[in-house]
Amino acid sequence: MRMLLLFGPATCISEQPPLNTGSLSFPWSHLRLPENIVPLHYHLLLHPNLTILSYIGTVRIELQVQNNTNWVVLHSKGLRITTATVLDQNLAHLSDQVLPVLHNPTHEQVAIFSPRVLTGGQKYFLLLEFGAELGEGFYGFYRSTYRTSTGETRTLASTHFEPTSARMAFPCFDEPSFKANYSISIRRSPAHTALSNMPVQTVVLDDGLMEDHFAVSVRMSSYLVAFIVCDFRSVSATTASGVKVSVYAAPEKWEQTHYALKAAVKLLEFYEKYFNISYPLPKQDLVAIPDFQSGAMENWGLITFRETSLLYDPTTSSASDRLWVTKVIAHELAHQWFGNLVTMKWWNDIWLNEGFATYMEYISVDTTYPKLRVEDYLLDTCFVAIGRDSLNSSRPISSVAESPTQIKEMFDTVSYNKGACVLHMLRHYLTDQVFQIGIMRYLRRYSYSNARNQDLWDSLANTCSEEEFTSGGHCYSNSQSHLDLTTMMNTWTLQTGVPLVTVARQGSRLVLKQERFLRTTHPYLWHIPLTYRTDTSTSIHRHLMTTLTDSVEVGEEVGWVKVNVDMAGYYLVHYDGPGWDDLIQLLKDNHTALSFMDRTHLIHNAFQLTTAGRLSLDKALDLIGYLRSESHTVPLLQGLAYLEAFYRMVERMDIPDLTQNLSTYILWYFRGVIDRQTWSDKGSVSERRLRSELLSLACHLGDLPCLEQAQRSFTHWLDSNSTLSLPADVTETVYSVGAQEDSGWASLLHIYTLSLSETHKHKILSALASSRDTNKLHRYVVGAGSRGEVIRTQDLDSLIVMVARNPKGHHLAWSCVQKYWSTLVDKFQLGSFSIRNIIIGTTGQFFSTEELTEVRVFFESIHEQASQLRVTQVAMDNIQKNILWLQRNLGTLRSWLDQQID
Repeated sequence: MRMLLLFGPATCISEQPPLNTGSLSFPWSHLRLPENIVPLHYHLLLHPNLTILSYIGTVRIELQVQNNTNWVVLHSKGLRITTATVLDQNLAHLSDQVLPVLHNPTHEQVAIFSPRVLTGGQKYFLLLEFGAELGEGFYGFYRSTYRTSTGETRTLASTHFEPTSARMAFPCFDEPSFKANYSISIRRSPAHTALSNMPVQTVVLDDGLMEDHFAVSVRMSSYLVAFIVCDFRSVSATTASGVKVSVYAAPEKWEQTHYALKAAVKLLEFYEKYFNISYPLPKQDLVAIPDFQSGAMENWGLITFRETSLLYDPTTSSASDRLWVTKVIAHELAHQWFGNLVTMKWWNDIWLNEGFATYMEYISVDTTYPKLRVEDYLLDTCFVAIGRDSLNSSRPISSVAESPTQIKEMFDTVSYNKGACVLHMLRHYLTDQVFQIGIMRYLRRYSYSNARNQDLWDSLANTCSEEEFTSGGHCYSNSQSHLDLTTMMNTWTLQTGVPLVTVARQGSRLVLKQERFLRTTHPYLWHIPLTYRTDTSTSIHRHLMTTLTDSVEVGEEVGWVKVNVDMAGYYLVHYDGPGWDDLIQLLKDNHTALSFMDRTHLIHNAFQLTTAGRLSLDKALDLIGYLRSESHTVPLLQGLAYLEAFYRMVERMDIPDLTQNLSTYILWYFRGVIDRQTWSDKGSVSERRLRSELLSLACHLGDLPCLEQAQRSFTHWLDSNSTLSLPADVTETVYSVGAQEDSGWASLLHIYTLSLSETHKHKILSALASSRDTNKLHRYVVGAGSRGEVIRTQDLDSLIVMVARNPKGHHLAWSCVQKYWSTLVDKFQLGSFSIRNIIIGTTGQFFSTEELTEVRVFFESIHEQASQLRVTQVAMDNIQKNILWLQRNLGTLRSWLDQQID
């Protein structure tokens, strides 16, 4: 049966003579679609065949024509469009000839020519019949597989459209501002289940196939459309407001869905209350996809996840795994409002989606799961952002992005981490209540439409009442505060980099100076909401710094000052004169005078300043000299992280005396806290996190008690035929020690192929990558890259980065990237997170000018692709930063360690 018959006899045109296309050329030359035609409603029918791995489909798009035209231009990539028809609003043909379809593959566009003019102000229907293969990668409508415990391979089909891949599944107006309603139907065998954004009604066809008709969707952008055909099992529950929540997974992983269901219900109820806007769909599905490139995707009503981001196995998942699953669910559910209900106008403001969803993870999980201590991770989110923002190659939060590759690169640390940290600063500046009311206003005013940065500032500064607001009027009772907020926030979203505030005491005053944290001749200026605390008061003092230099009165009697309280602000602080010495002494004498966040912030700032040459390394090392008295996990791990980073650096550079001295110092200094760790899963989330990271480091440093205990545990586990459950928090450490022996490595690889827990498999993957046998590492990476049978393609980028972190593997990993570059781009797409992860993860291990030259030469050899990528410049900036750090600090590190060892 021809699929177009679904839409009635108006589609039977295949016998009509074709129109002569010889004189026609493609009518549009821009990357962005023309705005003279707007889609209103898509009627989409798809019939995927999971045996021959292809599908056919039809789409009837209701169009609103704004201006007279003969052309309809829309997106299509890799689709075979076999028939095109234009109908009037009564479904009558405008032409008795087959309409020509012109293609512009460079811009991923097609154009349909109508001999009769489409009149402005009128509605028409565009009818297209098409087909395609189910894709091999991770975008568009693609195939995925999983293996059962009996070795059977099963196939499913799923979608991932964000940012520009809906056009790979069906012809559409694939830009976020072209919102429309969708009526989706899917034809399938009775053995499968079909899912889409909305609830379903099913009919049985004459040939025994099933046809699922999904309810008309709300108005939404094309990148949020989703559909899946699979044989998964689900578990369901209902929220207090009546929303049905279901979690789907491969049948044998069904037991791992229960935690996610509880978390999703609880978090969905939180957001409805926090935003004071009901979730607008009757159902919310969460689906674990076996092959999935990113962490998750917020398709409205049908969120898709990588299995490690949704499934939780109490026997193999650690405390960190549980936190990760909770955070990812919180992130994607926040998107149902930020991104789905209100969508950015264009991808240059993707931070309005991703920055908000990242920040809402912390607000929502802190309330719903306080024992997970999610606030312990917020500082690290901002530290990662500062690391990226301190490079010349960083970018403003709101940046130009036109091509699909540029758009993919917008999904980065700046949009997610910096976006979240700037929102955190703004919330503290405005107060929680004003912030919450402002974003409620923003979400209500722009529901089912698109917004820009300015719309958010308008909503946050708007002081009208709820009644005035819902009536639709603007009511700025304080136009000055509105103007000030816009001016202030533009300095954070339209400007590159992170500010450094230098603080100096002059009598009773604090003298302040701001500059960009980077060598630069350009006088950057931010409006910085400064906070500070002193030893003479428990109050938090506030000051808005809007000039390059400034001062505040603190009083003669003040002993110490800590600026940027709890790091609520996105800026670094340097204490001139005796300021650092005062704080070093304070931590030594009474570190609890400062909050754990302040202590962590000081440690981070001090070591960042050593990279910039503003503070000597021995001063930063003296600062963490108090850590033996530290009882809080976050500052303890922050200080340890720097020492570990130095150790891994000198280990990679093969400097034996320095490697030995640093290892000796760390194990000696932290002996007490290492010995207190138990090889169990007992304790709070913070205690369990410390245990995981501390024992991993101790074994890596060659600590004999750690190695012996890990080896004993590994032997017992193997002897039990892996039926013994290892404590999840130390599993990866135990496996890494066991993997150093040939038999242990082979056993782990075998168990990897059998495991049904993706989090468990990830721990094995990491352990296998820690081997010191370069032959094993080479076979491991090359085998994974060429076959994708044992180790899934989705995990290849993580594997390459894991091997690169191994001192025996970092040159091997980089060599593989160079040799198999074209294959990697084919698998992951240029600009994707995976490609960026591979580039940063392999080159980030380099510390010499020779390695910098090698990287530069390689990027020049792939100039056509590298020139489209911002990440290549980020990689070279990172290496230059590493080289500079060595020049400034290696000698100081050596002499400081000599003193400590003596």
